[in-house]
Amino acid sequence: MSTAVQPTAAFDRCDPADLSRLATHGAALVADAMDRFGALDSAISQQWADARLVGNAFPVWTRAGDNLAIHDALEVIAPGDVLVVNGASDAQRALIGEMIGIKAKARGLAGFVLDGAARDIDDLAALQMPVFARAASPAGPYKFGPYRMLEPVAVGGVCVHPGDAVLADRDGVVVVPRLKLEAVLEKAAEIEALEAGKRITNARPIR
Repeated sequence: MSTAVQPTAAFDRCDPADLSRLATHGAALVADAMDRFGALDSAISQQWADARLVGNAFPVWTRAGDNLAIHDALEVIAPGDVLVVNGASDAQRALIGEMIGIKAKARGLAGFVLDGAARDIDDLAALQMPVFARAASPAGPYKFGPYRMLEPVAVGGVCVHPGDAVLADRDGVVVVPRLKLEAVLEKAAEIEALEAGKRITNARPIR
């Protein structure tokens, strides 16, 4: 007896080679390459040490403290997607925890960026599921909806479109518009080369 396979959501995603190049840079350098635009609110931060992610934005907009959208999105994500969630900046109810983390890991999700809260942080770390969120809270979510999926959403003060590139590390989260990714990568490489020279100069003793 065959089992039907749920199709993945269709939208334009970044070239995997470009994402691999993006992964070699830090979020701070990439933000510099975009003239300091594209960085999310600093309150949306790494929830466990060494968490890092890069991938294609899968935007979701949900009501505060409600994660029905996340459950539904995990049924249609593609490996390498990043769930970027406008959760109304709510810090009182966690939108994800260990159970969602297990499901996300099995489906190949690259990680979560939540303008909202998460819980079971130690378990998510053990799963090596990157989570960047506004807060941690032990309180669980509702599952009533409604929600919007794969529409442009504002997350942490930045407008995120489906398929934009997302990079996050200890410094925070930066979003690069998909159509500008190649240009940003070129600028990032230029900045990196310039900074390599500055490191040598700055390290020279003056006496």
